[in-house]
Amino acid sequence: MLKQASIHGQWSTRMVFILAATGSAVGLGNIWKFPYLAGEYGGGAFVLVYLLSIALIGIPVMMSEILIGRRGRQSPLNSLKSLVENEGARREWQWIGLVGILSALVTISFYSVIAGWALAYLVRTSAGVFVGVTHEGIDSIFSDLVSDPERLLAWHTIFMVMTTVVVARGVKSGLEQAVKFMMPMLLLLLVFLVVYGSTTGKLTDTFLFLFTPDFSQLSAAGMLEAMGHAFFTLSLGMGAIMIYGSYLPGEVSIGKATLLVAGMDTVIALLAGLAIFPIALANGLAVDSGPGLIFQTLPVAFGQMPDGVLFGALFFLLLVFAAWTSSISLLEPGVAWLVESLNMQRRRAAAWVGLSVWMLGIVTIMSFSSWSFEFEFAGETKHNGMFDIFNILTAGILLPLGGLAIALFCGWIMRRQSVADELGGKEGAGFELWYFVTRYITPLAVFVVFLRAIGVF
Repeated sequence: MLKQASIHGQWSTRMVFILAATGSAVGLGNIWKFPYLAGEYGGGAFVLVYLLSIALIGIPVMMSEILIGRRGRQSPLNSLKSLVENEGARREWQWIGLVGILSALVTISFYSVIAGWALAYLVRTSAGVFVGVTHEGIDSIFSDLVSDPERLLAWHTIFMVMTTVVVARGVKSGLEQAVKFMMPMLLLLLVFLVVYGSTTGKLTDTFLFLFTPDFSQLSAAGMLEAMGHAFFTLSLGMGAIMIYGSYLPGEVSIGKATLLVAGMDTVIALLAGLAIFPIALANGLAVDSGPGLIFQTLPVAFGQMPDGVLFGALFFLLLVFAAWTSSISLLEPGVAWLVESLNMQRRRAAAWVGLSVWMLGIVTIMSFSSWSFEFEFAGETKHNGMFDIFNILTAGILLPLGGLAIALFCGWIMRRQSVADELGGKEGAGFELWYFVTRYITPLAVFVVFLRAIGVF
């Protein structure tokens, strides 16, 4: 018999779960990665493929993760153990949960370092460091930051302490209180920046760029990037959504909640584009400048525009909130497993997991300086050693394989009746559509994402 209640507690309302899951999904991928990918791959056509991919990849896998979490009511590994026993499946399927936990911990180890950049830029922007600085000057500031291990360690430490403290306080006092504050603030800041961006006179150009498909600008690589980003932007395959699903009250509809989370995540990504592109266009900056868009291109604009200090500080505060809400969801699966499996007090478990991640983050920090080395992967030269290896291992290999396994487990291994029961007990047209997509279309699409990530095409 499966556990009917989590020992960690549960979300007080459906809305809190939606805020928490959206907070997990909304991170640097929405505020940082989505805008530069849209800029690099032609705008509207990329966005259209991205939205289609959310429907065919993101939503089915997210529903499956939430379903597994709520049915197991434990950490990802222990939930899969319970389900494997209950469904009479082969024991090997339980390792999906372990892969998810490990993926989350490796991801947060380098994610925290990048979030530290955002913290550093928040302080620098607030202090007016970027005022009047040229593009070359910003490049120099960024290079000095990432090549200084001591400064990176300080910011990484601050961010990991922020994350660990929230998780240590538990579901109700920690995670729930954090997302109830941070998510409304994040949305408010983003809307405020969109309104400000509209004053530059480039909002119409941005709308045309983002929402007018020009398929002549969309390459096969752009389509595959859109598919991949739709998977990664929802924080799938890392156990984060699964553990949050384990705290979801039984009477809440998984389907409706998933649609709301995916919808909010998508809206926030589009709002980020509407906030960033007008500012860049108004200052004659390239919107296709790749990963450097946030840390090397936008600061030039903030340093030149009226009230740039204030709005630049608000933007990087937004980036910090986005990273923070994601990071607490990545730390939670490992902490929950220690509490359940070793009967460890939550604060002690959070301290141990946080310390382990912090130490692993030092490897990433050193990858930008004395431990850097080059290597070839998927036809590209990588320059930052273990940071690039961690990124490839998680985003390129473990996450898509984890998402593929989750879809296969729900679609082919779990009994149809078990799946239907967790989704409300009715097998209507909506269930049939989701079940078909989850069994046939989603696994194929995720496998294509995986092949793209490892350089097969």
